[in-house]
Amino acid sequence: MTTTLMTFVRRNVGPGLAAGALAGILVACGGGSGNGGGASPSAPEKSGKPGTTQVDAKLIDFKMQLSKKTLKAGAYTFVVKNDGHHDHAMEIEGTGTEQKTRTLAPGESANLTVSLKDGKYQVYCPVDGHKDLGMKTELTVGGSASTGNGTNTTDGNGY
Repeated sequence: MTTTLMTFVRRNVGPGLAAGALAGILVACGGGSGNGGGASPSAPEKSGKPGTTQVDAKLIDFKMQLSKKTLKAGAYTFVVKNDGHHDHAMEIEGTGTEQKTRTLAPGESANLTVSLKDGKYQVYCPVDGHKDLGMKTELTVGGSASTGNGTNTTDGNGY
């Protein structure tokens, strides 16, 4: 009888216990969400000051992407996200304006609210010569506003 019971356990109960243990391990590891099972970073604050228009800015090693590069005069909140592997910041300079974010570590975000007049503005990373490495673009204020795909200085020439 012990042989029959042992054979039954080996053939039927053993594989069930192994499958259950494997399922428990997979659940504990977070399954297949695709983000490594870790906590996802919180989204940047999307609402700027009342009465401002939002412009998204991505800082990537060593390029800069803006969701809009032609704007009408007015108040804007730039939602700046460092998607690179190095520290970056964003500075807007021109037509009597010179404002910048704090230096952002990789993954960090910041909002920069500015009032822009008609004219041309330089937008760049003021950190450690990143501007000279191509992390710059130009913003035009005046005329019709653009909702295009933004600007991307992938060639390193900027402006």
